[in-house]
Amino acid sequence: MKGADVIAEILRREGTEFITGFPRTPVIESCAALGIRPVLARQERVGASIADGYTRQTNGKRNGVFVSQHGPGAENAFAGAAQAFAENVPVLFLPGGDGVDRQYSRPVFSAADSYRTVTKWSAQVPSAARIPDLMRRAYHLMRNGRPGPVLLEILRDAWDDELAGEIDYAPVPRHRSAPDPADVTRAAKMIRAAKRPMILAGQGVLWAEASAALVALAEAANLPVMTTNPGKSAFPEDHALALGASLGRSRPAMAQDFMHSADLVIAIGTSLSRTNFGPVLPAGPKIIHATNEADDINKDYRVDHAIIGDAALTCEALAAELGRAATDDGLRTEIAGLKRDWLAGWEKQLGSDETPVNQYRVIRDLMNAVDPDNVVITHDSGSPREQLMPFWVATRPRSYIGWGKSTQLGHGLGLIMGAKLAEPEKLCINVMGDAAIGMVGMDLETAARAKIGILTIVFNNGVMAAERDVMKLSNDAFGTLAQGGHYCDVARALGVEARRVETADAFRQSLAAAIEATQDGTPALIEVMAKEGYDFSRF
Repeated sequence: MKGADVIAEILRREGTEFITGFPRTPVIESCAALGIRPVLARQERVGASIADGYTRQTNGKRNGVFVSQHGPGAENAFAGAAQAFAENVPVLFLPGGDGVDRQYSRPVFSAADSYRTVTKWSAQVPSAARIPDLMRRAYHLMRNGRPGPVLLEILRDAWDDELAGEIDYAPVPRHRSAPDPADVTRAAKMIRAAKRPMILAGQGVLWAEASAALVALAEAANLPVMTTNPGKSAFPEDHALALGASLGRSRPAMAQDFMHSADLVIAIGTSLSRTNFGPVLPAGPKIIHATNEADDINKDYRVDHAIIGDAALTCEALAAELGRAATDDGLRTEIAGLKRDWLAGWEKQLGSDETPVNQYRVIRDLMNAVDPDNVVITHDSGSPREQLMPFWVATRPRSYIGWGKSTQLGHGLGLIMGAKLAEPEKLCINVMGDAAIGMVGMDLETAARAKIGILTIVFNNGVMAAERDVMKLSNDAFGTLAQGGHYCDVARALGVEARRVETADAFRQSLAAAIEATQDGTPALIEVMAKEGYDFSRF
């Protein structure tokens, strides 16, 4: 069996439904022969983003796979790996490589060497005989410990090399570690002693499928819960103890209040990394850090106590140790009041009839028109993320794909295509700006060609709004922030059901038709002529 066929057979055994890639590699044909669907994007970065979104929605039980040719294909895919690495998403990258005889010759590009800074692990595959062992290692590392992308550079010699005998390979399991009981006991004592404790839940809760255990812990101990950006949807935001999700700058009032009044933060399933788009904990409260990755402890914050273990097992152990540790002393009423007053202060924007259209009115109308339990929604970077995240109410795990430790414009389009491939019965929505569609808009054709029925909403205000405060001189003198286009016309030309709207009422009327179009696999796009001025829910 040739090397390309060995790889395809191992992918089949791992439950791979499709691979993404561009433009060519021998494994595409080998996968197609086994019924594994190739989805070719228009550019490598978007192909990697599709694999990323698929992995998130399958919760890493089936890892997205991205393939590319050696040289330029591997070079162009680097950004996709960097984004997955920043977000701790376990995607398998399989670029080609030059032959053994060409290694370390200029100008040969070595993906295994070059990707080491943006992967959890990378290695070269020199022969067919090495494929089973290296693939086993790759899947183990993706599914255990801190998640992250891995890369195997398939050298030219390995594609056509023959493997003697049977393939020694079985699917790789996920392993969990329970926390030390002594650490759990100490944490419970700290929680009982705290006057105003709160939970900060991260993406690790989603990877561990720990949402139910987190809810049980919060209810048992009467603990309010805020999530990180990538952790949004880990705790149901229609729950009376939900504080919402926090970016570094934008957040609901409930999250702001408790973040600055808590005397104890129980951080569960988060690396507590300091980033521009993650919650920044104030000095003062004690921190209990519960994570499955020991390297995260005392990385960016001084931690008062640590628990090492799987997030679900940690929540279960804490809940059992605490029992019914606290009663509701008005906490839920307090949270409800903060939320009510915060939303009342935003009613002018959320209910605005102004033109150009107010983005917050679109977000509210969209949320009111769909079933949140059957939606997967994501944002793009920049203003759409800042506007959507505080106000969208995520009710089910993985119904919202939050991201932003790296902020590549256009990442949301690939993410939502991958999510739709993973959950075809869900309404999958991507909210992006005019700068983001400028980066990846041609890949709307990928969605049309592959019958991936996503809904894209584009806020077109003709300007790079997020940069206006830091590029005032250049914009006044040279118009550097201006950009534009008729994205509806572009989308139609690419096979997308597209509409352009200039009023809030027109958006609401177009939304039903757009959703209907997606139900038969046709992607839809609504271009909203949006206002340039904006506010964020910042404190």
